[in-house]
Amino acid sequence: MGATALNIANAKVNLSFTEGLARGIMCNTLVCLAVWLCMSGRTVTDKILAILFPITAFVASGFEHSVANMYFIPMGLLLNGNVEVMAAAGKVAGDLVNLNVLGFVRNLISVTAGNIFGGGFMVAVVYWLIYMRPKEVGEEAEARGVLSLLRSFAGEPRR
Repeated sequence: MGATALNIANAKVNLSFTEGLARGIMCNTLVCLAVWLCMSGRTVTDKILAILFPITAFVASGFEHSVANMYFIPMGLLLNGNVEVMAAAGKVAGDLVNLNVLGFVRNLISVTAGNIFGGGFMVAVVYWLIYMRPKEVGEEAEARGVLSLLRSFAGEPRR
């Protein structure tokens, strides 16, 4: 288990800034989509089914979440000097050059920026744009609906 944690942490700190950013955007897009879908469910079963596919896709795709990385990378840092774990992972000291505090901070900055953009723009802003209606259009449509209803009560044919 330690060897797997070490390999995961090493892979995360070796991502480029752009790759961490892109994986962070995609991750939080799926996570926030799961939250939005969950909110639309009426029963517990609906909510579980709503989050199942976005979260499964996030995990299976290997996208990056800053909170998950706050566990994996420090765990890798703790295991970095352990000779037995490094041998089990098939790593030597030269393979783990970026597995340090600086690598952790670099990863956290890119992934957190991606998570913020993915959740704040890719989901929230898109939902806002979809459901945003100009005030005039809403009032005009409401007025037409009221007029149509009044006409139907008066026996006039619909237009």
